[in-house]
Amino acid sequence: MSTQPTQPVGRVGRRPGRQDTRGQILAAARGSFASRGFAGSSMRSIAAEAGVDAALIHHYFDSKQQLFLATVELPLPVDELVQTLADSGLDGLGPRIITTILAVWDSELQPSLVAALRGVLAEPEITRVAGEFISLEIIGRLLSGQKLSAAEAERRGALVGAQILGVLVGRYVMCLPPLVAQTSADLAAAIGPTLQRYLEGETR
Repeated sequence: MSTQPTQPVGRVGRRPGRQDTRGQILAAARGSFASRGFAGSSMRSIAAEAGVDAALIHHYFDSKQQLFLATVELPLPVDELVQTLADSGLDGLGPRIITTILAVWDSELQPSLVAALRGVLAEPEITRVAGEFISLEIIGRLLSGQKLSAAEAERRGALVGAQILGVLVGRYVMCLPPLVAQTSADLAAAIGPTLQRYLEGETR
């Protein structure tokens, strides 16, 4: 009696393998952040779009902040850096911010950071979300101790962000000779007071 070739039985459920699941989550997160923004996206909605349990997403990413950084491939412990800066208070915060940022960008992480920045700037939707993330999760947290209206905090945060981004793009992406030639200490000394004025001084 002849028999028909046995067809392979398809595997039911989610695809196996850590990298597949993590990849599904990252793909869903990129789409969610691009369409809804950082604030409008939630870990639960991203998990649903990825087809995984909401609890599973926390196995790979501790927070929405960490998930966003993974989508732009930015290898930075942003929560720790921001908390350390915030804990030291407002006095001298501007110089501390730029000193900390330059120290990180001058480290062995520089190639990855430059690649991530180029990638963010190349995609308008991601650029917009990155700006929202910086405003809410970095500068917003640093300004949270001040008695500022939401509009004023946003305005000052935009000034700080623009100044820092200009330095990073000019020094590490465009490699402008005057910026590259300066030591990090000299550059921090030049930029720090401007950031401090944006944070708490007269800006009008």
